[in-house]
Amino acid sequence: MATSVQVVEKLIERLGLEAGPLFARHGIDRSLLSDQSARLSQDAVDAVVGDVAARVPDPAFGLLAAQCWHPGSLGALGHAWLASSTLRRGLERLQRYWQLLGQRTAITLREDADGLAVVLRNPRSDPVIAAATTDMDFSVLVDMCRMNAGRDFNPVQVRLIRPAPADTAPYEAYYGAPVRFGSAERAIVMPRAAVDVPLATANRQIAGLLDRVMAEDLARLDRSDVVARCRARLHRRLASGEVTATQVASDLAMSRRTLHRKLAEAGTTWQQLVDTTRRDLALRMIEDPRRTIGEVTFELGFSQQSAFARAFRRWAGTSPTQYRESLAAARSAGGHAEAPAG
Repeated sequence: MATSVQVVEKLIERLGLEAGPLFARHGIDRSLLSDQSARLSQDAVDAVVGDVAARVPDPAFGLLAAQCWHPGSLGALGHAWLASSTLRRGLERLQRYWQLLGQRTAITLREDADGLAVVLRNPRSDPVIAAATTDMDFSVLVDMCRMNAGRDFNPVQVRLIRPAPADTAPYEAYYGAPVRFGSAERAIVMPRAAVDVPLATANRQIAGLLDRVMAEDLARLDRSDVVARCRARLHRRLASGEVTATQVASDLAMSRRTLHRKLAEAGTTWQQLVDTTRRDLALRMIEDPRRTIGEVTFELGFSQQSAFARAFRRWAGTSPTQYRESLAAARSAGGHAEAPAG
């Protein structure tokens, strides 16, 4: 995403370098950085980062990216992050729509013994560029959490694959947490007690609208990504009643059999995709106190409220009413109680 490269541009300038010549050297048109629909070559951006690393003696320079980002530079995903009801919801959005920012890396969420691990896949072969881009991604991610949850937010632990630098103090000072170098993975472990606390910045209506926009953007980004295309169609069709694979296959100009085959190649099934899409939408909708349980049932295409209740209990471990009551109790406690998992 061209606008996300604004972070690199501001970082270069903060380091006392000139961004113009560096971008020009690698064929990047700086005028595109304000174009919300433009995308830039990841190879070219990586080459710029490599040039910066060669000019800056401090190996921790990527941590300064935390001072260079803005929600608008991340497009709809940045605004959806701000509108998320909890950090967990925001992190789930990052996991789902990360490719809108760039297709070379990806994040996955995993429950660890110490908290919620955000694992970064960064397959860059150049270790210097991999280290710098990891620092940029992780520092911005932690600052995003601090923007929503408060400046006293710190992760539990940070894990980095690279060997420890001569001076590890900048990392420990920024993250406010132990940093393990030489780890088997790149990950930030978020405190479980903090990721489910309701956020004062939440706006469920805006978040829901942006989810639909991002699902459609992701489908357009990679027309061969049948999972993203199906999810975008499910967002549109679920409210109209029970959606079928035949209907969605027709929307995508393929046969039902071809759709099932492509989903299998992507490591999922039609039913799994419908279930996870409904789960994501249900958890978001149920957080809106203005929606009745019956309205949520209808909007997700369930024929009966009892069927929705059974599905919701499977997703969240509790009934829709109990889940909503737990959220209300957490809000009335000033956001210090923990919301239900799921």
